[in-house]
Amino acid sequence: GTGAARAAGELQLYNWGNYTSPELIKKFEETYNVKVTITNYDSNDTALAKIREGNHGFDLVVPSANFIPIFAAEGLLQETGAATMSNFKNIDPRWVDVSWDPGRKWSVPWLWGSTGLIVDTSVYKGDINTSAIFLDPPKELTGKVRVAPEMNDVIFTTIKYVGGDWCTSDPAVLKKVEDTLVSASKKWIENDNGMIENFAARDYGAAFYWSGGSLRAREENPDVRFGFPREGYPVFMDSVAILKEAKNVDNAKLFLNFIMDPVNAAMMSNYAKFANGIKRSEAYMLDELKTAPELVVPKEFQAAGQFLLACPPHVNELYTKIWAAIGR
Repeated sequence: GTGAARAAGELQLYNWGNYTSPELIKKFEETYNVKVTITNYDSNDTALAKIREGNHGFDLVVPSANFIPIFAAEGLLQETGAATMSNFKNIDPRWVDVSWDPGRKWSVPWLWGSTGLIVDTSVYKGDINTSAIFLDPPKELTGKVRVAPEMNDVIFTTIKYVGGDWCTSDPAVLKKVEDTLVSASKKWIENDNGMIENFAARDYGAAFYWSGGSLRAREENPDVRFGFPREGYPVFMDSVAILKEAKNVDNAKLFLNFIMDPVNAAMMSNYAKFANGIKRSEAYMLDELKTAPELVVPKEFQAAGQFLLACPPHVNELYTKIWAAIGR
């Protein structure tokens, strides 16, 4: 009771859309008497731009691994003090001393997964484990492909598709990347927020999207399958960080400790259909997640997955120009 009274107040969470478990939030609110307000964004770049503006009113943000160093370097975050929290011991060791945030100075794990290909196999019956699905769409999929609005995932996968390496600044490679994307983008559907609903209605034939979204789409459309691009695909982890301008810092720290509890981490996974970074959470996760083909990568495609890290600023500027060239 005293803990709830001490924590009474508000918390402003800025997170990816359709990514926050209502059950988790309800439990946190009831446990600590804190009202949580969630504001959604659709990409790391959108979130970064909003926070850079200042006067945003948010306490917490959930960037991907390659954006944590950018937020930190620009002075947009404050230290979490996570190592002193009671549930810090629950983080799987592989996710503690990570290259983008050694010792978890700035963040704690949210969820992780991969970006690949969602295909309605009633529309397309060919090979789904190739980036050609969205970079050179076959006739059956032309005009029926949705592409996630996340620049680094798209640029990375295209670089691998044309035979280059991540963070390359080679003009010849980037010319191929731009030409490929300009041509392919003419065959895509404009981005919207109804990915799962559109697969359920069979309005989409394919998508370059995140693995958890594929699992959720398959629950609505049994013909949906997830493909791992053999040419190369991104692996990601999103993490929660406290913003420098946060007004509710104590409540933000309570929330970080709260999601490092195995039961609560399982709620996050059960809702969004991604893996989390917390030990022993599997005991509380849905059985379907333990064997889901979207989350269990076949051995033949494991080596093709690469964790995205931040590229140097001058390289990122080159990628941003390509992204703009396709109207993104």
